[in-house]
Amino acid sequence: MRKSDYYAQNIGESSLRTIHLAQLRDVLRQKLGERFEQKIIDKTLALLSGKSVDEAEKISADAVTPWVVGEIAWFCEQVAKAEADNLDDRKLLKVLKEDIAAIRVNLQQGVDIALSGRMATSGMMSELGKVDGAMSIAHAITTHQVDSDIDWFTAVDDLQEQGSAHLGTQEFSSGVFYRYANINLAQLQENLGGASREQALEIATHVVHMLATEVPGAKQRTYAAFNPADMVMVNFSDMPLSMANAFEKAVKANDGFLQPSLQAFNQYWDRVANGYGLNGAAAQFSLSDVDPITGQVQQMPTLEQLKSWVRNNGEA
Repeated sequence: MRKSDYYAQNIGESSLRTIHLAQLRDVLRQKLGERFEQKIIDKTLALLSGKSVDEAEKISADAVTPWVVGEIAWFCEQVAKAEADNLDDRKLLKVLKEDIAAIRVNLQQGVDIALSGRMATSGMMSELGKVDGAMSIAHAITTHQVDSDIDWFTAVDDLQEQGSAHLGTQEFSSGVFYRYANINLAQLQENLGGASREQALEIATHVVHMLATEVPGAKQRTYAAFNPADMVMVNFSDMPLSMANAFEKAVKANDGFLQPSLQAFNQYWDRVANGYGLNGAAAQFSLSDVDPITGQVQQMPTLEQLKSWVRNNGEA
């Protein structure tokens, strides 16, 4: 999702995830070179990563880490100020640790980190950069049993008599998928340095859109699986609620898998809502004409109306 056009247009630039610090060094010098001396940029990256940063062609971090250019620029400002005030690195770290919220504000330029979190094991980032992700997202599962099939592919060679330079096979399958995610809005606000609930809801609105429309990009030139969601449901709740158990008993085909899958979801939601006394705001957008969920679930005729409902904190 973070590399989609929708993300770039509505949320902004995503983080740079890499283990290759030499390449990151070159990117930072290019993007921040007009604001900071090269020695400040290199020293900042060295302090954050815990690795010596010089002119070497290969400098590797301990693990792939997400970096935000705007966040590093903020750290460059602090390093430059520390040098002007004759603060050593230990005192600088102590000063920075006193106001983590000021650091987190910079993640408004790297929202994917605020959503997914960041692990850091070396350098100043191990003490200043760790972020507990505000979003949990499950692997998509099929609602029914799947039997894989075998497809053949060929590397076309127009100058060969047989027309092919290579022939191979690959396994594939298709199905109706259930996709689930939840966002801890309070955690998201904290990760963004004390952002307002309105800001968090705006981000959540865009996440809803991407969950409904974005699909993995692998093998799309040969399978073209550009299927939007047939149903999207959003619930405001004090506890995360996955409906995966609706499909613990595999759905059986009844003129297809889609309709019975939607029915199984709606029926399970009703049981969970009644059994646990759920009364948080809930709304559903569906392309299907299956029986709607009973109870206090608002039906939205379009995805845009569902997004507006989320943006308005679960109010029409």
